[in-house]
Amino acid sequence: MNTGLLHLHNILRWVILILLLLAIVKSFSAKSNPDGSIKKISLFLLISAHIQFLIGIYQWFTGSFGYKLIEANGFRAVMDSDPQRFWAVEHITGALIAIILITVARRKVKKQQFGAASWLYIIALLLILAVVPWPFREDIARPWFPGMH
Repeated sequence: MNTGLLHLHNILRWVILILLLLAIVKSFSAKSNPDGSIKKISLFLLISAHIQFLIGIYQWFTGSFGYKLIEANGFRAVMDSDPQRFWAVEHITGALIAIILITVARRKVKKQQFGAASWLYIIALLLILAVVPWPFREDIARPWFPGMH
């Protein structure tokens, strides 16, 4: 089950990135021409991001890269190791902040404050890009898609 959830977590990353890019473009264009599609995109983004975070929280508590890593090695040792710190602290904290920004941006879209929503989405995108374990990052790399090595 953990492997399946890890694969789903990986695939949802792409869904969120695509929806986030669409939300940025639509929220900038909605300032001059609101067409309603930004509300749907922001809703799908919100739902996808929250599902992604719930899967991630489950993996953090049950997998070997979060709570169990801290429990086995101690918090100080985890903080001294770059890869362990990334998985136990940075990845989940960055994701949580990005989810909060996406949630606040959704509220801004509902209030038709598209300029504020645009900037919140951009900050969330930058944060997500920073905390994703991309294949080119040493010691924490994950494949582009599930099953790739």
